[in-house]
Amino acid sequence: MPAPTNPFKAALARGDRLYGCWAGFAEPYATEVLAEAGFDWLVIDGEHAPNDLRSISAQLGVLRGAASHPVVRLPMGEVWAIKQALDIGAQTLLIPMVESAAQAEDLVRAMRYPPEGVRGSGAALARASRFSGIPDYIVTANAQMCLLVQVETVAGLDALDEILGVEGVDGVFIGPSDLAADMGHRGDSAVRDVQDAIRDALARIAASDKAAGILALDPETAARYRDWGAQFLAVGIDVVLLAQAARALAARWRDG
Repeated sequence: MPAPTNPFKAALARGDRLYGCWAGFAEPYATEVLAEAGFDWLVIDGEHAPNDLRSISAQLGVLRGAASHPVVRLPMGEVWAIKQALDIGAQTLLIPMVESAAQAEDLVRAMRYPPEGVRGSGAALARASRFSGIPDYIVTANAQMCLLVQVETVAGLDALDEILGVEGVDGVFIGPSDLAADMGHRGDSAVRDVQDAIRDALARIAASDKAAGILALDPETAARYRDWGAQFLAVGIDVVLLAQAARALAARWRDG
C-alpha cells in the first residue's frame, strides 16, 4: 500500500484554482469549523499563531478525511521541525522567508527520504504511516510531499527566477506584508511600488511550472491577485473574521 495521494499537490499540478483560509486559533474545534465552511485548503499557522507540535497534530487529526487540505506553516525550515511535521501527518508545508535557490533546495531535501533527501526514517510509529499500517510508506512518500516556499523580501524577489528553477518546489507564496515592510512601506502593501513588485512576481511564477500563491483579506484585492496569476489564494484569517464580526455586532447594539 502506497502513501496517500496528496490532493492539494495534484490540484496545483492540474492548474486548479484553490481558495483557502488561515487557521490561527491553534484549536482543533475552530479549525474543524473552517473545514465545514468549504475552503479548499487551510493554513495551520505555526509562525504567527500560538501553535506547537501538539496543537498542529490535533488539527491535522480533525482534518483527516476533510475536503479542506491542511497546509502547515512552520516558523522556520529546520530539518528536525520539518521531520516532525511530516511524521504527524502533514503532506504540505509552507516555509517562510525563503531568499535563495540553495535554501529552497535544502527544504526539498528535508522533505524527502534518502537518497533524494535527508528526512529521518522513523515513520513507523507516526500518523504519517498510519502507525505502520502503510507498509510502503517510506518508499512512496516522497512523491506526495508538497513544498510551498514564501518569498517576502527584496532578496527573495531578486532570487525568484533561481528559486523557480528548483525541482521539488511546488508553489511560491508571496507575502505582501513582509514584502512591504522590507521595501520601506511597513504595514502598507497597497502602495504602488509594492503592488508592482507583487504583480511582476505573480506573473513570473505563473509563467513557470510552479503555482503562485498569496494572501488577500478583501475581495477586490484577492480578485486583482487572481487576475495577476495567483492560483492558490488565502482569502481570510479566522481570528480576523471573528474580531471583525464581534466588533460590528457590539457596535450595532452599543452605538445604534
